[in-house]
Amino acid sequence: MNDALQSLYQTVVGRKEEKKEGSYTCYLFEKGLDKILKKCGEECSEVIIAAKNGDNRETVLEISDLLYHLMVLMVNEGISLEEVEAELEKRSEKTGNLKTFHQVDKNT
Repeated sequence: MNDALQSLYQTVVGRKEEKKEGSYTCYLFEKGLDKILKKCGEECSEVIIAAKNGDNRETVLEISDLLYHLMVLMVNEGISLEEVEAELEKRSEKTGNLKTFHQVDKNT
């Protein structure tokens, strides 16, 4: 799985560096952050709907779409895959932090 994510990330980076005519990824970069965020939101909603409908195959497809759009967002914002992996590793070392995780900052 990690190789697939790394490969996808590198493909997205390549599309940002070298524009390829007809590339959907290039189109997203050209449209900018608002379009990328809109697509992330749409795909997130589609994951929720597919999961709620109990359709695992459709849920897998929608999760894949969401991961792709998140990669575009990451590359657009200069966030490396390694940064996200490091954060996930850091979180995997934590146990017993349910109470902390669910604290709400009422100022936000």
